Amino acid sequence: MKLMNDYSWIRGVCYGWNRPGGGKTLEDNRRELGYAKRLQINSTRIWLSYQAYWEDPEGYCQRLRDYVRMAWEDYGISTMPILWNGNGIDPSILEPEYWSSKGDAYNTAIVEALRGEPGLIMWDVMNEPSCNEYLRGEKDAETKAYKTEKMWNFVRHFCQLTKKLDGDNPITVGHTFAQDVEPTIDCVDVISFHDYLETRQRITATYEKIVELAEKYRKPYINSELCCLCRSNPYDLALEICNDYKAGWYVFELMVEGYWSDVHGIVYPDGTVRDPAIVSALFGFYRNRNLSTMVKPNPNKEGHVYLAIKAMEEALEEKHVLFKGERSSTDKILEACEYCANILECSEMVPMYEPPTAKINALRAMEHPDVVECRKLGYALVEALKKNCQIL
Repeated sequence: MKLMNDYSWIRGVCYGWNRPGGGKTLEDNRRELGYAKRLQINSTRIWLSYQAYWEDPEGYCQRLRDYVRMAWEDYGISTMPILWNGNGIDPSILEPEYWSSKGDAYNTAIVEALRGEPGLIMWDVMNEPSCNEYLRGEKDAETKAYKTEKMWNFVRHFCQLTKKLDGDNPITVGHTFAQDVEPTIDCVDVISFHDYLETRQRITATYEKIVELAEKYRKPYINSELCCLCRSNPYDLALEICNDYKAGWYVFELMVEGYWSDVHGIVYPDGTVRDPAIVSALFGFYRNRNLSTMVKPNPNKEGHVYLAIKAMEEALEEKHVLFKGERSSTDKILEACEYCANILECSEMVPMYEPPTAKINALRAMEHPDVVECRKLGYALVEALKKNCQIL
């Protein structure tokens, strides 16, 4: 695609299309891009691997072409391939000797394989050049400056090579921080940065810096990675600010799977979602955090809290005759549990880290649910209802 002045229309996701050590099939990609289409995603940012390329150069290029064509032709989803990855980098590839022996050949083969594809939106020449132990682990200031310049030389070289091979499609570099952007800004067509900062003020400061650079160098910008649960960078906050600054985005990432699954991801392989609030944020709807306008739920407005508690009391009641006690079936207890759990969950009165309904589903899935565990859950749910609804 030709260079544009504005990329605010990008609604993208980072996507593990072909993970090293056990890649996905094209059918896996089809299923998962189906989820992306339902989310109105229009672009994917994907990691390439020079190691995987050298194992089977022709086959790798063909798999890559198949993915890019399928994504575009079947789903209207463009692709931004990442040629090199700064994370966990092997420092030996930064040497010019490597470029002439293997690096240039790999870079050239990938560009030639894709440069005419209509689904190619732009090249990300390198992901996060500064995010690695090679640079971060260096304590000596002089040595770190030397290593940093070596990294920037690598990035500049492959930006120039990529632009020489493909003068039609724009190039970018997915920088870790806004302060990393300027050393290579003259080599790119589009400014690209990542935002995983912790508060509204810090995130906003990043965008202000990027806007300043964009105006100074007269180049469009995108945020090619954002949203991380463990970095205090929630999806709805990060996307709200991103959209406020009219930046196209690539959320990290589409799927809840792999190494980053506990802190990233929107959709599970079966099509369920981690958190509906993430999906809401993708469509520009964010949680109300204004106490003066917030309307609190009233779960007992029609008396259903009383009814749910009564159902649970009946389910937990033990009927006694002489020397014999009789308990309700686990089916009856779990039915009452669901009554209580649904009220608590939809009124946001319980943590959703492990929703009560998930516990109920797990018990129901057992061939012989443990009646004691069912009763313990029922008791806990009633106590939560009474506490949150202020029922004595």
